[in-house]
Amino acid sequence: MIKALHTSATGMAAQESHVNTISNNIANVNTTGFKKSRTEFDDLLYETVQEAGSRSSANSEYTVGHQVGSGAKVSATRKVHTQGAPQMTNNPYDLMVNGEGFFGVLAANGDLKFTRDGSFNVDAQGNLVTRAGQRVFPGVVVPPNVMKINIAEDGTVDAYTRESIEPINLGQIPVFTFVNPTGLRADGGNLLAATGGSGQPTQNIPGENGSGVVMQGAIESSNVNVMNEMTDLIKAQRAYEMNSKVMGVADQMLQTVNNVR
Repeated sequence: MIKALHTSATGMAAQESHVNTISNNIANVNTTGFKKSRTEFDDLLYETVQEAGSRSSANSEYTVGHQVGSGAKVSATRKVHTQGAPQMTNNPYDLMVNGEGFFGVLAANGDLKFTRDGSFNVDAQGNLVTRAGQRVFPGVVVPPNVMKINIAEDGTVDAYTRESIEPINLGQIPVFTFVNPTGLRADGGNLLAATGGSGQPTQNIPGENGSGVVMQGAIESSNVNVMNEMTDLIKAQRAYEMNSKVMGVADQMLQTVNNVR
């Protein structure tokens, strides 16, 4: 009975973590470029009472073993990097990666971070920055008196001013890809950081080497499907209730044993 209490407790803890993940997904349903997480479970160690293949007699073997499990645990919360729906804004500084890859962003400490949130602006000095003021890699400076900004699918940034007939090239915005984007670490603020699991970033010209192209005047919506999340929430709630029911039954059985005179 003590084993059943412990096993059901691990199931309740696992489902609680699952609900936390679902809650974060739903909370970020309107977060630009947000990628939902998926909770993954592992079973815990087993007590082997009877090994399959062991001797049942001098001339025969057990064909089926007898193992007793000890519960479940959350092994990972995997980021699902499917693309969200494009949302047209017609803002020239709003960008979206259509396909694989991330924009590079320079953090305050100089580290290179990565994002799918292309809601960019220009600061007082004309730098292309995020909402938090972090510069977009490698650094695009928009001159004053700009009449029009054109950002091509390959990331080339051209500016048209009143004084110039030909466009002024301001640089090129690259797209970074990873061998294992699931291994990226979420740092909040719509930023991701490279880890040993993700591998080193590969800087690409947008549209080359399997990377996505840049879309101007659009941003990427979250890839959270509210209906799927609500379905998963109901399943997690029911699983939590069933584990608590098992704990209650095990407690009643222990009470029966304790009442034996």
